[in-house]
Amino acid sequence: MLQATSSAPGAATAQDPAAASSPPRVLELRQALVWPLRLMHTGAADEPAAGRAPWQRLRELGDGTPWREQFDEYTGDVDGFHERHYNEFVSFLPYVQRFLYGHGRVARGHEDAGASGSPMRVFRRHDIAAARVVPRAGDAPVLLKVVHIDLYFFYGVDVVLLNVEVASEDLPLPLAQELMYRFGRAYPAGWSAGGEALHCLASFEWLDAGGRVLAASDAHDRDAFLRHVAEHRAPRIARHWEFVLAPLVNHHSAAAGELRFRQIEYYRMPMMAYLAMDDPRRLGRADFVRLGLVTGGEALAVAPAVHAPVGPAPALPFSESHVADFERQFCYDRFWADAGAAPHTRYLCSGLALVVVGTAGSEFYRCRDRGVLAQFRHQHFLLFLIAHLQKATLLMISDRLAEALTAMDVTAPESVKRFKRQIRLTYVGFLGFTHRYWFHEVSEQAHVKALFHMCRRHLGIDALYEEVKERIHDMNAYLDADSLRRQANTVVRLTVVTIFGLIGTVTTGFLGMNLLAEADAPLATKVLMFLVVFVPTIVLTIYTMVKSKRLSDFLDIVSDERVPAWTKFKAFFAVWRG
Repeated sequence: MLQATSSAPGAATAQDPAAASSPPRVLELRQALVWPLRLMHTGAADEPAAGRAPWQRLRELGDGTPWREQFDEYTGDVDGFHERHYNEFVSFLPYVQRFLYGHGRVARGHEDAGASGSPMRVFRRHDIAAARVVPRAGDAPVLLKVVHIDLYFFYGVDVVLLNVEVASEDLPLPLAQELMYRFGRAYPAGWSAGGEALHCLASFEWLDAGGRVLAASDAHDRDAFLRHVAEHRAPRIARHWEFVLAPLVNHHSAAAGELRFRQIEYYRMPMMAYLAMDDPRRLGRADFVRLGLVTGGEALAVAPAVHAPVGPAPALPFSESHVADFERQFCYDRFWADAGAAPHTRYLCSGLALVVVGTAGSEFYRCRDRGVLAQFRHQHFLLFLIAHLQKATLLMISDRLAEALTAMDVTAPESVKRFKRQIRLTYVGFLGFTHRYWFHEVSEQAHVKALFHMCRRHLGIDALYEEVKERIHDMNAYLDADSLRRQANTVVRLTVVTIFGLIGTVTTGFLGMNLLAEADAPLATKVLMFLVVFVPTIVLTIYTMVKSKRLSDFLDIVSDERVPAWTKFKAFFAVWRG
C-alpha cells in the first residue's frame, strides 16, 4: 500500500446529507475469538510429561466427539496449497515458520512433534453452522455465520486456545459494536435489578446446518451461577460455551471428563474484528474509540456532512482525558490515506482486541487471497495467537508455582518431595517455552511487526516474562540452597562419625596390635567373634549418627579456645541430655 496525505481519521467528508444522518454501515463483519484456557491433569499423574498428550486423548475419542484433527495445507495435499498460504508462510521469520509449520514436509499424524513436525495441533468441529443472537432484550435476532471453530493445542504447554470465527453482512455500526462487545463473554458479569444478564448477549443459540438449536445460553439463570461460585469458588461457564468445548469440561464442576480446563484469563475473550465499511471516513473519533477499546454501541457518533445541520457532538465512552492519547497508543495509521491499494484502512490494537477498519468498495481490502481480509485471517490472526499463547503460558506457569507452594507442608517429607518435583518440572517447562515459543520478533514486514509489538506492549508480556522468570529462579535457587544445606548436614554427620570412629581405630590398630589373638581359632569361633564385634559397632555407629548434631556442637565448643574447660565438660554431658 502507498502512503498519501489525507484528512485525520473521523474528519467530515462531503456527501449526501440524508446519508450523513444515517449511521455508517458495516457491509461485512468478521469477528474471531481467541480464548486461552489452562489444561488440567487428572488422576495421580500431575506431571506435564505423564500420560498421553491432550490432543492424543481427544483424537482417541473418535466418534465420541465432534472434534477432528485439522490437517492444514502445509502437511496435506499439495493441490490445496494456494497463494494466500504462501503469503502467510513468507510473512514470518524462519524460527517462527518452524514453530507454525514444522521442519520440512512431515505428516501431521506423526506423534514426535518435537522432532520435525509443528508443535501446534489444530482440531475443528463442523456441526455448528450458525449462531442466532439477540444483543439486548427487545432487539431483533441477528444470524451470524460460523466460519470455523477450532481448538489449538501446543506441544509441552498445558494451554489450549479456542478460536471461533463468525461473519455477518450489512449491519449498522452501533449493532456491529454491540456484537463485538457482547459476543465473547464466558459468563455474565452480573445481573440487573430486572434479572437481565449484564454485558453479554441477551440470547445466544448455536444452530446446525438445518437451523436446529444445538445449545442455548443460560446467562439469565442467576441462581445456577451463584450456587456454582458459592460451592466451587470458581466461575461457571455459560452453557453454550460448555457445549462448544465438550468433551473438555470445566475443572471446577461436577461434570465427568478426562480432559479438563480452567479459566486462566479474564472472562472476556480476546477478540479480532474485520469491518468493511461503506465509508470509514464518516466514523467520528468516538466511533474509533469504541471500536478500538470495544466498549459497545451505546452512543452513535456520525461525522456531519458539509451543509448538513450540525447535531450534538459525538459522545466518547470515557472522559476526554482518559482517551487523550488514544491515537498514539492504540492506532496504526500507516494506511489511512487517500491512495494505495486499500485506501482509508486503519488498525486498532489494545492487546485484548485487534480491529481493522477499511473501505468495502476497495477490491484489495476485501480480497480473500491477497488482500487485507486474507492478511487478517492468516498473518494477523497468527501474530495475535502467538501473543496470547505467550501471555497464557506465563500465567499458567505462575499459577503452577503458586499451587505447588500452597500445597507444600514442610513437616511432611512426601509433600516436600512432591513440591521439589513440581518445581523442577515447571522449570523444565519454562525452559521449553522460552526456547520454543518465546519470540520478540515474528516478522520483518513493517505492519505485521508493528501490530505484534502493539499486542505485546498492551498485554505487558515482557514484564510478565521477567516476573515469572524471577519467581521460578527464586524457587530453583531455594531448592539448590536446600540441597546444599542437606549435603552440608550429611558431611557434618559423616565427619562426626569419622572422628569418633577414629579413636577406636587408632587405639586397636596401633602398631598392628590385636587385643585378642584368635587367628588360629576354629571358623565357628571366628564367626562368633566377628558378630560380637560387628553388631555393637553398627549400633554404636548408628547411635553416633543419631547424636551427630549434638556431637558436632560439642566439637565446635571444644575447638573454641575462649570457652573454659568446665563449659566444655557440660557440653559433653549435654550430648546425652533429653
